[in-house]
Amino acid sequence: MPSKTKENNNYTKNRKNVQEMMSKTSNRKIYVNNLVTILCICCIIIAIIPLGSILFEVFKNGSSAISFEFLTQKPGSIGSGKGGIGPAIQGTLIVVSAASLIAVPVGVFAGIYLSEYAKSNNKFAFAVRFFADVLTGLPSIIVGIVSYVIIVISIGSFSVIAGAFSLSLIMIPLVTRITEESLKMVPDPIREAAHSLGVPKWKITIFIVLKTATSGVLTGIVLSIARIAGETAPLIMTILGTSLYFSSFTGPVDALPLRIWRLASLPYESAHASGWGAAMILILLILGLSVGLRVLARKQNIATSKDT
Repeated sequence: MPSKTKENNNYTKNRKNVQEMMSKTSNRKIYVNNLVTILCICCIIIAIIPLGSILFEVFKNGSSAISFEFLTQKPGSIGSGKGGIGPAIQGTLIVVSAASLIAVPVGVFAGIYLSEYAKSNNKFAFAVRFFADVLTGLPSIIVGIVSYVIIVISIGSFSVIAGAFSLSLIMIPLVTRITEESLKMVPDPIREAAHSLGVPKWKITIFIVLKTATSGVLTGIVLSIARIAGETAPLIMTILGTSLYFSSFTGPVDALPLRIWRLASLPYESAHASGWGAAMILILLILGLSVGLRVLARKQNIATSKDT
């Protein structure tokens, strides 16, 4: 009996020690988790504060300039405080759309090649990734100079074609790398299941893998469009800017970044107010595009989940 009582006491003692140890471990994990959560929230707040201040200043200073005439009329004479940014809005939509028509197919198919067809030891794939990463960090003014030398001098005039080409060079590496990473996140069992049914690889890639990664690919496209929509340096070297509406793809055109830069350079309060208004319109255009594509991606995901 004494030995049995001793065993029970040891068991109870060991059980208490284990419970205390587990309690300490659990408390430490909870403490670390709460600490990391607080740090993440603080970092989010730190990131939001400058963004919020920029948006606040733009909307505060630019909302007073917004009117139907401001959005549709051509720029007035310098310092008059009259006119609008109609040609700039039109030019931005045309140049960005043309650049997207060039860059999106090239970037998406390049990303498909790197993710689905290139082998791990493929030297060509390594070179494509390397140059895509280099182009991503290349100063935009360099892209503008290259476009000027290749297209503007060849055609003999500043043009929409040159502007679209320069902006597409900025878009392509972003779309390529984000498409590649989005496709790599698609689980391999999905590919294997399709292969087991005898589906050709190109159909698996286009209709299954790419469709599954639609949300990520569209996010990359949105980020690249947002990147080029605010570029000024390449447009100075390629489309030059004008006060007239679009006439041809081989002629100059205006754009919101160029118009904002010119208005901000003028020593007139009315010009500065118009510049704030143009900046506000540019932000709203990018925001509308981003929201629209995200809604489209969400609907695509819902449709895909219903099909599966």
